Amino acid sequence: MHRWMIGLALGLVCYSYAEAQQKTQAQIEAEEQAAQAEVQRQEVLVLERETAHALQLNNPSFFQRVYGEDYAGTNEIGQSITKAMLIRNIQANDVKYISVVASDVHVRFFQDTAVVQTLWSIRGTRNGQFFTRQVRVMHVYVNGPRGWQVVAGQQTALPGEGH
Repeated sequence: MHRWMIGLALGLVCYSYAEAQQKTQAQIEAEEQAAQAEVQRQEVLVLERETAHALQLNNPSFFQRVYGEDYAGTNEIGQSITKAMLIRNIQANDVKYISVVASDVHVRFFQDTAVVQTLWSIRGTRNGQFFTRQVRVMHVYVNGPRGWQVVAGQQTALPGEGH
């Protein structure tokens, strides 16, 4: 009976230790998943800020690389635009951006898809005339073989100066 009690006690200790190890492993996996999610969030945040900067620099190569070939968007005046149209507009010489600042950035993930909402504050000149405006921007990113790609976008001009 005494040996049976010692065996039972040892069994409970081993079971408790094994259970504690499993919880630790589960915690480790949860922490790894959280870290991976944060890395993805940072990647998308950087791309969103780079988008604003590339727009300011009139840099079409950024949009060639990051925007999907089947990109479908709506600009701030409600026109549907494709990737080719977007790049042509960026290359146009009539608009010069002094600054394009992305702020109030919110990212939500749905598996390999990210939905980003941002506020762009824009200052520039069009045909020599100074303008300022704020635009709410939503981009949909999909993570695929080429990394995160923008596949859809929507811009909404906020009322105020420049309109």
